[in-house]
Amino acid sequence: MMIRIRSRDGLERVTIDNPAITIAQLKSLIESQLRVPVQTQTLSTNQNLLIAKTLPEISQFTDLSNPHAPIQSLGITHGSILYLAYEGERTVRGPNINPAGSFGRKMTMDDLIAKQMRVTRQENPHCELVSFDRDTANAFQHYVNESLAFGVKRGGIMYGTVSPEGKVEVNFIYEPPQQGTEESLVLMLDPEEERLVEAIAMGLGMRAVGFIFTQTIGQNKKDYTLSNVEILQAAELHGRSELKEWVTAVVKLEVNEDGGADVHFEAFQMSDMCVRLYKEGWFETVIGEGVDPKLSMMKKDVVVGGKDTREVDNDFFLVVVKIFDHQGPLSSTFPIENRNVPVSMRALKNHLDRTKNLTFVKRISDFHLLLLLARFLDVNADVPALAMCVQTQTAVPEGYQLLIESMASAS
Repeated sequence: MMIRIRSRDGLERVTIDNPAITIAQLKSLIESQLRVPVQTQTLSTNQNLLIAKTLPEISQFTDLSNPHAPIQSLGITHGSILYLAYEGERTVRGPNINPAGSFGRKMTMDDLIAKQMRVTRQENPHCELVSFDRDTANAFQHYVNESLAFGVKRGGIMYGTVSPEGKVEVNFIYEPPQQGTEESLVLMLDPEEERLVEAIAMGLGMRAVGFIFTQTIGQNKKDYTLSNVEILQAAELHGRSELKEWVTAVVKLEVNEDGGADVHFEAFQMSDMCVRLYKEGWFETVIGEGVDPKLSMMKKDVVVGGKDTREVDNDFFLVVVKIFDHQGPLSSTFPIENRNVPVSMRALKNHLDRTKNLTFVKRISDFHLLLLLARFLDVNADVPALAMCVQTQTAVPEGYQLLIESMASAS
């Protein structure tokens, strides 16, 4: 006896030796043959199960919920179609292979792998939420809005903390050397500067937690959330981070009800499947002329919606993350690195003069100021020591204070 099971992955078959089995035994067969764990399964004869989005909606389908009911008593016979909803991802077995000849074609190992590479939407992010320090977010968007007028792309690496529950807090943004145009963004990461950034972050008890970039006014007219080029860049940085909570944030202008423009932040995670496909080299990284920017091109067939394809809608790779804000431990008033105007010691003197009423540790509690100082200090000893003072808000040793003030006075 054979019954058909339709799920979000398409139509599959389950073979049954004994037509007198119960619902519980049927679910065990589905687990063994289709690799869907019993505890995640919801079965129904009602096809509306497949359009239910939330757990409360799914839980309303109870017609096949009695584990002791014989399937025959529920009208399930040879050829019946049942509908299956389940949580999580699964590895789908490849198809049965016919021998080469007039009744089927010979399949290669690549064909088999492609058949198992099913691209589905990931419902839940690993990151519970992302919270931006208000001053940090404002300093980034203000420069893009006022100085660049959203005419060219700009990006940065977000640093902060990750809680055990998966809550990401962004407390500063490092803007590496880069080249932005209306359509592309090239981060020209400097290993020496990255060493300084990482030393400061470590002293502050923080780490890289995500990638932030802007979309330009010209992109507003395009019909996509992220372009295929942006997907590639985001997937590369996510994969390199090895952090499952890694966040990708997008800043853009959106037209409001009055016809004006508002700066808008959105946050995503690249899906596990997206990062895996990128790491394993499935993406076409050279995008030809005329390719729709809302489609990512694959080097080999993948299965999307039950069909073999080499074009995947970018939205399949995005998992939305909730955005909050907070007041973090650092200020963001010091000039920011790698922008149009180089940061000089004159900026340090102006900053120290402007903040004379604060304690010295408060005056230097700014990542961008620490990055300027780090260029002239020992990265293994002085930089972590100063950053540790900022993290704990303890008094800066007199020797460091005198050194910093003399550096400022020499400008």
